[in-house]
Amino acid sequence: MGGAFHGRRIGLAALATLLLAGPALADVRVRYVAPERFTDAENRWGSGQSLRVTLAEMTRILEELGQRYLGAGDTLDLSVLDIDLAGFERPTAIPPSGLRVVTDATPPRIRLAYTLKRGGRAVARGEDTVTDINFLLTANPRFSTGGLYYERAVLRDWFARRFPRTPERAQTIRRAR
Repeated sequence: MGGAFHGRRIGLAALATLLLAGPALADVRVRYVAPERFTDAENRWGSGQSLRVTLAEMTRILEELGQRYLGAGDTLDLSVLDIDLAGFERPTAIPPSGLRVVTDATPPRIRLAYTLKRGGRAVARGEDTVTDINFLLTANPRFSTGGLYYERAVLRDWFARRFPRTPERAQTIRRAR
């Protein structure tokens, strides 16, 4: 009798583990190619975001968007080749503050290469420069959390265009949430 109870307890523990683990989500793997040579990914005046902070936030954004737009079990390998943040740095007098000025002529620009795999097979790959000259019309930092508001908006639009939700993928994504 003790053996049956022990077996039932192990079975319940395994079931609880499966339920807590939840469904498999998309796997988004991000790597940065020569980030020290990126056009504009850090505050050069020492008062704003460092390169490390920018890359950590960019990774978080890309992973979050991948979870939202890709299906369960998809794998997206992203190689970020260059980052040019929205705006430009305008050094002020003393002490230098590295104020970032954002205008409609300074959109964010992110160059990346990607490979999307489903079931271990590559189904899409390419290299894109993600930008939008109308970025000030489509992104509102007042309603965004975290940094890199404009970059998040252009990447969100890129994911929606590059990996559109087909009815069967939308169902898979709903089940995975």
